[in-house]
Amino acid sequence: MNLLTELVAFVVAIGVLVVVHEYGHYSVARLCGVKVLRFSIGFGRPLLQWVSKKSGTEWTISALPLGGYVKMLDERESPGTIAPDDLAQAFNRQSVGKRIAIVAAGPIANFLLAIALFSLVFATGVNEPAAIVAAPAAQSAAARAGFQGGEKIVSVSDANGSDTEAVRSWSDLRWKLMSAAFDRSRVVLVARDGGGTYDFPLDLSNLSGKDLDDDFMSRLGLEPGGGTLQVAGVEPGSAAEQAGLQKGDRLQAIDGRPVDSANTFIAYVKGHAGKPLHIEVLRGQADEGQQGGQAQQGQPARSVTLTVVPQVQTDDETGEQVGRIGAALSAQAPSVDVRYGPVESLRLGAYRTWDIAAYSLRMFGRMITGEASLKNLSGPVTIADYAGKSARLGPSAFLSFLALVSISLGVLNLLPIPVLDGGHLLYYVVEAVTGKAVSDRWQLVLQRAGLACIVALSAIALFNDLARLIHF
Repeated sequence: MNLLTELVAFVVAIGVLVVVHEYGHYSVARLCGVKVLRFSIGFGRPLLQWVSKKSGTEWTISALPLGGYVKMLDERESPGTIAPDDLAQAFNRQSVGKRIAIVAAGPIANFLLAIALFSLVFATGVNEPAAIVAAPAAQSAAARAGFQGGEKIVSVSDANGSDTEAVRSWSDLRWKLMSAAFDRSRVVLVARDGGGTYDFPLDLSNLSGKDLDDDFMSRLGLEPGGGTLQVAGVEPGSAAEQAGLQKGDRLQAIDGRPVDSANTFIAYVKGHAGKPLHIEVLRGQADEGQQGGQAQQGQPARSVTLTVVPQVQTDDETGEQVGRIGAALSAQAPSVDVRYGPVESLRLGAYRTWDIAAYSLRMFGRMITGEASLKNLSGPVTIADYAGKSARLGPSAFLSFLALVSISLGVLNLLPIPVLDGGHLLYYVVEAVTGKAVSDRWQLVLQRAGLACIVALSAIALFNDLARLIHF
């Protein structure tokens, strides 16, 4: 069922993004008086096609749904076969300004779609984890900043305390810190707890571009907290069972450290293989609204301290020796409903689209210079995986995913690589500056080089997909 969800979500996502991108080319071409011969969604053998009586454009849905194209009337593709009355509608007969507009319209359409989708998500509201920090790992950047766990971050500012931005959720915090980490800057996190509001200076200068992956927040020692952590199950014969841990136990502390994050708890256990751990749990009647704990129904809650010795195992991904106790966890984290008005949603949608596009370009530049890992490139397998996951999380998550991929598609197509829109734009900019078109010979040479670049990028992305899939 998960595979079917991923396939359907992937096809829908790619279909929407391709239609929007190609319709951008199509609509501006029509406005500029260019005749469009074919609008195709997908490549290969046509599955469905019809011809518009008004425009004469052939609309096609083809077998391979991994892209699309708009074919325009062009003398270079059909020399000597175009009727004299149609020559004025040929793409190559248009001014350089019109050709730039037509080519740029595809990526611009993707950016406009992203703005619309983000605006819709911001306006309708989305439920996200609150920006409450779990107890950080010792010696982490968060621990050095002074976080102890339970603080709620309310804003982020630069090292001078200026340029302050409010933080409304954990994902909002993550994005703001990612932007700052990319610049290797120092920031000040303003957070409050029961005792007041405090400043926590966080140094991000040690993070390189290669560190900015899904786990970069964990590297800083920042994990969402403030919730409850419950034992959802215990494996027979495991260290947890031997120590007396039971389903329904609510984890309170480990070696005296408060527990409110599954990731933090698991990381601590992994780092103490074969060493006794003292785990404090609350056992008995579950709090109102909590799930689990059926075995303790009717009993008063009481604090129990257990000694657990994690079993030593080899991590499948890293090959390192790690600890494992054999307990499944269920986390209930506090959340907030993030919602904005229509005007503010549109402003934030445009801001988020610009921010992500700029970040993507900078990341790509750092990958070229070797400052960022090529592992950040993803292919169709990863996109399908995230499409399915976001679809299962709900409409807001899926729309946000669509916006993110739409921005990536727009940025990719604007890269000055022949074969892509950006390569054609480069030709036309050169023509506008010099007054002379790039020769067919040079275009052919550059097109071959551009195709080689695209094949190489696709191969790296596919390799990364397979590496994530089978963990090699």
